[in-house]
Amino acid sequence: MAKIYQRAADERLNIKRTIPFWLMHLVPLAAIFTGVGWFEIGLCAGLYAGRMFFVTAGFHRYFAHRTYKMNRVMQFLMALGGTTAVQKGVLWWAGYHRNHHLYSDTEKDTHSPLRGFWWSHMGWILCDKYFKTPTHLIEDFSKYPELRWLNKNYLLPPIALGAAIFFLWGPSALFIGFFLSTVLLSHGTFMINSMAHVIGKRRYVTNDTSRNNFLLALITGGEGWHNNHHHYRSSANQGFFWWELDSTYYVLKIMSWFGLVKDLRKPPKAVLASNRVKDGHFDIGLFQSRFARATHVVQNAKRYTEKYVEAKKREMEDLLEATKGSADELLASTKEKAEELARLSRRVYKSTNPVPPSSNA
Repeated sequence: MAKIYQRAADERLNIKRTIPFWLMHLVPLAAIFTGVGWFEIGLCAGLYAGRMFFVTAGFHRYFAHRTYKMNRVMQFLMALGGTTAVQKGVLWWAGYHRNHHLYSDTEKDTHSPLRGFWWSHMGWILCDKYFKTPTHLIEDFSKYPELRWLNKNYLLPPIALGAAIFFLWGPSALFIGFFLSTVLLSHGTFMINSMAHVIGKRRYVTNDTSRNNFLLALITGGEGWHNNHHHYRSSANQGFFWWELDSTYYVLKIMSWFGLVKDLRKPPKAVLASNRVKDGHFDIGLFQSRFARATHVVQNAKRYTEKYVEAKKREMEDLLEATKGSADELLASTKEKAEELARLSRRVYKSTNPVPPSSNA
């Protein structure tokens, strides 16, 4: 998808502050010196799947959208599990996700792919402007002191988890089990922001460009059914039909049998049948996107044309100025030579026609 919306002046990346983020991507390479076994690979897969569940079921479906209920202890444990994913604090995460739904695919959308792939994927996270928690968007959960503490000290849980893995199973488990799974988990989550509005199919008409994508659903526990989610974001399940894999919801359903969670919301039949693209409803979301893209192309063409015309204008002015200068110099030079010729002519005339002496009568 072409970049349409430009970054604001205050949306600058802070590379220095995010050095740990970049280093996290390099740490797994240290396994070259320690070796990798099946245990480390299994630990990596387990930590990926487990923490992905806490992000999707906790950070997203509960804290951002309140699609089910649980008691305060379970609420804290769900937030704690999600915080070990190293995706900042629970209030920060849920607050900015609410922003995404409020302004989806507009200039106010923090991470719309209409602002560029890399910006939507992870650039916005590395920006100072979005470092602080948008508490005004998450006031319902900001009232809990334990969640505010966890949000403020979001690095403590992953550090504790990494330290435990190191002391239990050694450096290779830390490099592959913890760090590699964290990198994969981060980019798996980021891909919902950058790809789920670009690649896939639209079942429902929405005011954005959200799409359903099976591959993204597979690697994120069901989050890839993004068009379903934008159509009815109050649902605990994002796979609306039996063939749409949604492992996050399956686990939540099992938890509900034991009373750990309750009141799992599902979309009513009327919602499932409404605003389907195949039924001929006007797809306002894609229209707005294409109109914005066309407007962007026209504006760019106008801007480039104005720059070209201005450049040509300056070029002609410079040429005229240079021509005028040359003409003035030629005129001055011609005038000087004409005057010199006239002086020479007078001297020659005087030398060949002497004035006769005057006589007195």
